[in-house]
Amino acid sequence: MRKKGFKTHWEVMELQYSEGSIGRVFALRMDDGEDLLESITEFALEKKISSGIALFLGALRDCRAVMGPEEISIPPVPHWEEYQSAWETFGIATIYPSSSGPKLHIHSSLGRGRDSMTGCLREKARIYLVVEAVLLELVGLAATRDYDPSVGFNLLSLEKTLK
Repeated sequence: MRKKGFKTHWEVMELQYSEGSIGRVFALRMDDGEDLLESITEFALEKKISSGIALFLGALRDCRAVMGPEEISIPPVPHWEEYQSAWETFGIATIYPSSSGPKLHIHSSLGRGRDSMTGCLREKARIYLVVEAVLLELVGLAATRDYDPSVGFNLLSLEKTLK
C-alpha cells in the first residue's frame, strides 16, 4: 500500500525523448540452436550498433519470458513462464547502450496450436529452425539503458523532457 502523498517513480517522471535518424539497415538470419538474445547482442557489438530496433519472426524453443507482474506493484515482481517446445513467434526489440554494452528490451508474441503468450523474453530464447530479423540502426540519439533500483529493471533514459 502506498503512503498518502507519496508519488511513485512513474508519477514524477516526465516524457523523455531524444531525436535521431535511421542509419544502417541489416537483414539477419539466425538458425536452429542459436540464442536470439545473444545473437542480436553479439551482432550489435560486432557492428558497433549502440542504438537500434529489430523486428523478427520465426520460431523459438527453450525460452524464459516475463508475462507481466505477479501483482501490480513498483517495483514489480515478475511472473515467469518457461517452455521447451517449438512456438511460432514475432516481436520487436530495442537496443540501447548500457554500462555493460548493448542492452536489449525484447517483447514477443508466441503461439503453438490454439495457445498464445506475449511477454518480455529474458535470459534465454533458443531458436527452433530459423528466425529472420531486420535491424535498423538508430544514430544521433542520446540514450542509455541502465539498472534502476527504484523499478527493479534496466530503464531507458533519454536526454530531454517534454514539459
